[in-house]
Amino acid sequence: MKRSAFITMIDTTPAGESRTYELIGDGVTDLSISYNPQTKTEQFINQDSADTTVTGYQPNAPVTQQAKKGNPVFEFVNALRKSRAIGEDAETTIVTVDAFEDGVDGAYPAEQQKVSVQIDSFGGPASDPLSIGYTLNYKGDAIPGTFNPKTKEFVAAATE
Repeated sequence: MKRSAFITMIDTTPAGESRTYELIGDGVTDLSISYNPQTKTEQFINQDSADTTVTGYQPNAPVTQQAKKGNPVFEFVNALRKSRAIGEDAETTIVTVDAFEDGVDGAYPAEQQKVSVQIDSFGGPASDPLSIGYTLNYKGDAIPGTFNPKTKEFVAAATE
């Protein structure tokens, strides 16, 4: 399956009354989620090998994006850079969409995730396009649901 079938959308109006999801894509050549597992290792005196248990995760997704004037994702992240946003001012939501799965009426399995946007760098080498580096730091648990890329609408799954 193609990489383009795993879609990441970001809310570029987190302070607004409704969500405005835009595709993180133009100017980005790599976006991979690092799950950063948290583990506990324990070895008793009668054991030759230790036991390691996964106790949690601390996911994030580092991104380097070429600066493209008018691109809503670049404009949003660049505004965070200019204001040196911290705390709640640096938070938004993303939706990761499994468009490689079977969809229903144009909507695919997805997860909505609260994130903090950490600005890492701005600039680059003389021979390269201007770029901005940022990290999407996951906050808490994801909300499962579906996302329609055409309508840009996330619908949370029913809870039991």
